[in-house]
Amino acid sequence: MKELKVTPIKNGTVIDHINKGMALKVLQILKITGKEESTISVAMNVATKTSIGKKDIVKIEDRELEPHELDKIGLIAPDATINIIRDYVVVNKHKVATPDKVEGVVRCSNPNCVASMERRMQHSSIVFSKKPVRLKCFYCEREIEDISGSIIL
Repeated sequence: MKELKVTPIKNGTVIDHINKGMALKVLQILKITGKEESTISVAMNVATKTSIGKKDIVKIEDRELEPHELDKIGLIAPDATINIIRDYVVVNKHKVATPDKVEGVVRCSNPNCVASMERRMQHSSIVFSKKPVRLKCFYCEREIEDISGSIIL
């Protein structure tokens, strides 16, 4: 049996244990379009020995993620693991943390919310459940139904 393997990256970030089917949303959140000079590798529906069954993986060469990017990933892939690679070696490995509050990350779906009406006002959300991730608007307290569709890119 032939096995296709993705080549290792010299420097960059590997996002592992992304919920099945969410790798493309991770690319969207990170504003990765495919026009970058660096290699981007995406593996979807990869078998895993953990209880989640299948997972996605994203490898980004020559880029380390910013804290605000990790907050966004933590909302849609709360079990993700971030691996920082330098000179082909994992130098830092940690799980994303789902924050308690996010600002400027998720848009409130209530058209009458002050955050939706005032363009200069930053959207703010409270995480009231981490498993599964559930948010509500800080201002109007409306639950945000579709987190991945409400993320401000």
